[in-house]
Amino acid sequence: MPRKPTLTTRSGGRPVTGPERVPQNHRTVDRVTRILEEVVYNPGMTFAELVRALDAPKSSVHGFIRGLLAKGWLHQEMHRFYLGPAVYGLTLASGHIRAGLVTHQDLAALHEETGLPAYLGVQAGDHLIYVAEAGSDAVGRFDAQSNIRRTLLATAGGKALLAERRDVERESYLRRRSRDEAELVDRFLEEYPGIKKTGIATNVRRSGKRFAIATTVHNPAGEPVASITLVGPTVQVQPRLKKLGQILRRHVDSWSGRGMTVREAI
Repeated sequence: MPRKPTLTTRSGGRPVTGPERVPQNHRTVDRVTRILEEVVYNPGMTFAELVRALDAPKSSVHGFIRGLLAKGWLHQEMHRFYLGPAVYGLTLASGHIRAGLVTHQDLAALHEETGLPAYLGVQAGDHLIYVAEAGSDAVGRFDAQSNIRRTLLATAGGKALLAERRDVERESYLRRRSRDEAELVDRFLEEYPGIKKTGIATNVRRSGKRFAIATTVHNPAGEPVASITLVGPTVQVQPRLKKLGQILRRHVDSWSGRGMTVREAI
């Protein structure tokens, strides 16, 4: 006689056939993935267009969009929606980079002049996500692919972006930090005047063995939209800090007048 399929039990105690189980749709997951798919194939969709595409209540779609914006899966610009930086963070983690804020040629030129890996980062909620890189070494590549979301206070790029936020936004972010981050908050507040004066933020990782230097990229309206970070062994980077800061600012300033697109259409 054929053996009966084994049974597993859901948390509620109801048995489910193990080998015979098939994936089932979930309405919430379906709507979230549909929103992302619509934006992938139709960058710049409006809220009304998304509501019509999903054929769902406005309140429901609005709630999903707010959640996706908060986590960086969507980006809103001029009341239109595009894929957000979190998507590109996953792309970077997979080893396939596709970003639209700064070109790969820009990063490659910066890497060539400095001899250091260059990373493009954007803020997603309370975190920094690297969305593109050029010239990364083995250590940097592993970090970028294994740690997608990074605390702003624990990265040079995050500090640079945080320093450029409006006072009320920056103070709100700092007040939300947990007790475990108190030392990071104190360190940032000590470094803040210097970051504001020079436009350059630094950070040390891996027990002092890795040193990072970063600044912000602005759009034509003067708003900070991304950070550029150079990372390398402390013994190589720290002695060159002043010179590297000058090179970094020169490259980034040359991009400031450029129109910046969030996502190109497929």
